[in-house]
Amino acid sequence: MKLGVIGVGHIAGSVLEGLLRAGIAPQGILLSPRGHGPQLAERHGFTLAAGNAALVEACDLVLLAVRPAQAAEALRGLPWQRRHVVASACAGVTIAELEAVAAPARVARIMPITASELGASPTVVFPVFPELAPLLEAIGTPVPLSGEDQFEVATVSAAVYGWVQDLIRTGTDWSARHGLDPRIARLLMAKTFVAAGRIQGEQEAPMDDILASLCTPGGITEAGLNHLAGKGVGEAWEGACDLVLRKLAGKA
Repeated sequence: MKLGVIGVGHIAGSVLEGLLRAGIAPQGILLSPRGHGPQLAERHGFTLAAGNAALVEACDLVLLAVRPAQAAEALRGLPWQRRHVVASACAGVTIAELEAVAAPARVARIMPITASELGASPTVVFPVFPELAPLLEAIGTPVPLSGEDQFEVATVSAAVYGWVQDLIRTGTDWSARHGLDPRIARLLMAKTFVAAGRIQGEQEAPMDDILASLCTPGGITEAGLNHLAGKGVGEAWEGACDLVLRKLAGKA
């Protein structure tokens, strides 16, 4: 199956890096001639399409990664057929909106993150078409949803990805100010977050039980969590999630 990319910006660039990392030949991937397409084609050997219509004619799977406001217009008037699958990475844009301009192609929504370039993106997807598996598995772990009504809530995790990096930066800066080598501080903080994620993601025990096992009465973990709770960190975090969800729903 041949892949084409419409909207060669930041997230598409990360996906393409991940595909190269996975050993996928660049010559079999067509890029739109707009955005960063020409530069990436020259740098990595991707094929540059003459235009979006030529790209659609040559490909079976099309990754759409334009700005959400431009999504429908980017697909309008192209030579779509039943063989096509459109994988839209445009936050907040519904399947129905894209099917209206890309019929009879099938449309799926995906939400990769920039960790795609490391093959480490947990990518939410709905619906799950078999044609998507090689793409999503090359850039990380597919996270299938059972309905589109869950997609916006799941997409909030893409924002959380950035917030967690801010926490890593904050912890790194604090450690460096207190005398730890900045390189060691950054590595330690980043790996600590990875370790926490693996424990919660790979163990079957309830999340509360896992956390409770770390909180020795009177210990450092409990003391820090109590301080954060007193500052309203949990409520602020949930408020940020609510804000993003409203924005995705077009209400903010």
